[in-house]
Amino acid sequence: MNKSVRIIGIDPGLRRCGWGVIDAQDNRLRFVAGGTLTPPTDGSLASRLAILAEGLEAVLDQHQPDEVAVEETFVNAGARSALILGQARGVVLVTPARRGLLVAEYAANLVKKSVVGAGHAEKEQVQLMVKTLLPTATFKGADAADALAIAICHAHHRVSARRMGMVL
Repeated sequence: MNKSVRIIGIDPGLRRCGWGVIDAQDNRLRFVAGGTLTPPTDGSLASRLAILAEGLEAVLDQHQPDEVAVEETFVNAGARSALILGQARGVVLVTPARRGLLVAEYAANLVKKSVVGAGHAEKEQVQLMVKTLLPTATFKGADAADALAIAICHAHHRVSARRMGMVL
């Protein structure tokens, strides 16, 4: 039997950054925790990004993940929104990487396809499947559910990669 691995999934955002932690052992998944970081909407961008980094550090300290999965962001909004989201995403990528953690990235469509079976699933479908796959999961809102879906996606893909002899 393989050792359990703790995975944190992160749905990047500066207003709402969802996170979800699971333990995966072979094909078994267990919910650990989930939540949403909500930095203040006022203040300088630099201070808001610093608060996001501090919040993420606290989550990493508390849950001690072995691996990290982050959703690649697709933005169909204005250039300013895309730039701010990109900066928040940079914080989400670098914070665990500085600890030496593996950080994997997954496209939103792959996450949905891995969890729901359809790459263009609605948020409600994702939440329903997360609750089905992790019956003890408690989360408030779509951001934490999306983060758990990202962690589930990583758990599924890392098992397949291991079976094919590839290392993630």
